[in-house]
Amino acid sequence: MKDSRAAVEPAAAVAVPEAVAAFDAPDRPGGGRPALGPIALVVASGLSVQFGAAVAVLLMPKAGALGVVTLRLAAAAVVLLVVCRPKLRGHSRSDWGTVVAFGVAMGAMNTLFYLSLERIPLGAAVTLEVLGPLVLSVVASRRLVNLVWAALALGGVALLSGGGFDRLDPVGAAYALAAGAMWAAYIVFSARTGRRFPQADGLALAMVVAAVLSLPLGIMEAGSKLVVPTTLGLGIAVALLSSVLPYTLELMALRRLPAPTFAILMSLEPAIAATAGFLILDQALSSTDAVAIALVIGASMGAVRSQGRRSRKR
Repeated sequence: MKDSRAAVEPAAAVAVPEAVAAFDAPDRPGGGRPALGPIALVVASGLSVQFGAAVAVLLMPKAGALGVVTLRLAAAAVVLLVVCRPKLRGHSRSDWGTVVAFGVAMGAMNTLFYLSLERIPLGAAVTLEVLGPLVLSVVASRRLVNLVWAALALGGVALLSGGGFDRLDPVGAAYALAAGAMWAAYIVFSARTGRRFPQADGLALAMVVAAVLSLPLGIMEAGSKLVVPTTLGLGIAVALLSSVLPYTLELMALRRLPAPTFAILMSLEPAIAATAGFLILDQALSSTDAVAIALVIGASMGAVRSQGRRSRKR
């Protein structure tokens, strides 16, 4: 799906409110009410990402953080190129600028996040990272009610962290915050890429950009370990769960879901991560964790409902 208005926008013009307006799509069912379809896509994406992260944790001792990123992005790029077979002709310079920016944001987001996992716990890293989309939702919405939902979600993710930010390794925390900034950039450029390129062509091309950027770093850290059969197999599993499936689902969701609603739904990530940790890594949930998850889910539901009321009024 392409938007004729987007074709003339310069790639550097990253105006968040403009991105939001572009996704007030007229094809939502129910007279402007947010469809359950794109919301389900975002939730499914979160489940895939966090269960993929659990596999990545098992792989990291074998290949290192940068090696895991390289395996994840390279395998995902190969799969998407084979499946999508994107067309290279017929795109403007602005289109290519957008897809390159999308790839850079994607690669930086993954690299910074895995670097943070070498220094701080997974729950704290996800909690800090999700601040990026939360800030994006507040900036993009320009509505007072979304400040309330964002504050509620922020309180939930802070509670999920156990209030231990002052005890975190400062470099690891900085990596996680930087990953959150790249996550916000990923949301914006994913939306623009979805308008400029048909189906998942833009995603496949952006994944190649991210893989090429990460390849030298992964080779320097892991070297021949990257081609060990068991390591390679786990890397492919991580790529499918953490890149191919979730990025495709998110790209599909962003075609029909307003960017602020999408960004608030991203606050579900710490809750999903806690669930994946409980089921895969045998990490028990405390009562405090349960309250935090309830706060985050409540904030997400409130954001979706408030966005629906706004759409109906328009």
